[in-house]
Amino acid sequence: MTMNDILSKLKATNDRYSMFHAMTEDSDPGESKFLFSAKDNLTSCDMETCSGSRILIGYRPAFDATSIAKMRAAGGKLIGKCNMDEFGFGTFSSNSGLEIPRNPYDLERACGGSSGGSACAAAVFEDHVSLGVSTGGSICCPASFCGVYGIAPTYGRVSRYGLIDYGNSLDKIGVISARAGDLRRYVHVIAGKDEKDPTSCVQPELKDEGRKLKSVAIPKEGVEGLSKDVEKTFNDSVEALKGIGVDVEHVEMPSLKYAMPAYYVLATSEASTNLARYVGMRYGQQKGDLSLKFDDYFSSFRSEYFGDEAKRRILLGTYTRMAGFRDRYYAKALKVRQIVIKDYKRVLADHDAVLAPTMPFTAPRFDDISKMSALDAYKADYLTIPANIAGTPHMSVPCGYDGDGMPIGMQFVADHWNEEVLFDIAERWEKGFDMKKPEVGA
Repeated sequence: MTMNDILSKLKATNDRYSMFHAMTEDSDPGESKFLFSAKDNLTSCDMETCSGSRILIGYRPAFDATSIAKMRAAGGKLIGKCNMDEFGFGTFSSNSGLEIPRNPYDLERACGGSSGGSACAAAVFEDHVSLGVSTGGSICCPASFCGVYGIAPTYGRVSRYGLIDYGNSLDKIGVISARAGDLRRYVHVIAGKDEKDPTSCVQPELKDEGRKLKSVAIPKEGVEGLSKDVEKTFNDSVEALKGIGVDVEHVEMPSLKYAMPAYYVLATSEASTNLARYVGMRYGQQKGDLSLKFDDYFSSFRSEYFGDEAKRRILLGTYTRMAGFRDRYYAKALKVRQIVIKDYKRVLADHDAVLAPTMPFTAPRFDDISKMSALDAYKADYLTIPANIAGTPHMSVPCGYDGDGMPIGMQFVADHWNEEVLFDIAERWEKGFDMKKPEVGA
């Protein structure tokens, strides 16, 4: 399918899958070298940016996020802003205040979250790359559910300028594509120092060719609570890795079970602060009753336009930062983060990567998601959260399919700044993996 074909069928395709909230109206790619899309929490000057929230409807940024600007400079044409969980708050992209993307392998199932629309676009469009953002697994989860490759580089590798933050100390911009080689190619495009984002300014050079991945460690804590299909597929994939010369060792990483509660304290604490700016006066919706006093206006506006999950996380994060509770929750969560980092450093001193399934189950149906409690949904991320709070680079690779033909992924976690070993294993794995692409209709 050519770029012209994709653009001519863009609206019809989106009507089927709902991967985009905003799209280009151009049907001619012009001199563009490639087409790309981006998660809707990355600002773009030519398209509305809502971060999946009704509170930002009508917000048209005056500038591009650095990652989008670099993709354009490399010859890319932005074709759409991808639907997502509101401000990144979710595992299935079903918490969107706008449209909910549908899994290309089964329209009654979720794409994963919160970069669900990005993974859907990568799976549906040929030769397509999408920018995603990961806070607690928001790149690897949808990549696994949609059967594509997804990488979240080391925290600070890619500038966060122009990102509508969920958690400042956690958010990482990465790449999702159906082709393994695109991870290397486009991470090189968007990576690098940016004076507008100080967290990106101190980083070693991103190598084009680095050391190969020769050994992986599988933590016993990472293979518990799996569905039968995921367990079998993962075990088969481990054997396949051995067949291409990768040494495998089973280890213990006891800190991993504490990563999830620490993450939700850290992430919601930062989110409650970041979302305080949305009061109906500066960005997006401004339809409140201006005759009210500020506090009343603030409360009524946020009550109307924030979704349930956003409200839940604001309340939780505000509570954990309150005087009298900060030391009990937030300070302890920071200590747990350091313990998780040390555990990864210990294991990665002897191995090139830590390996586990990406998600404990395949993409669930929307009717099953509606029956989940908030806690059940939070628990689904227990395999992806540890690498995110550690800030290490991690990548989901498609490794098989369940009995219903739904994709299953496995996640590699490397040491800080060692993205090259992830590029290497993705490209080697792709050569021997029989990828089953979804039947795309429009």
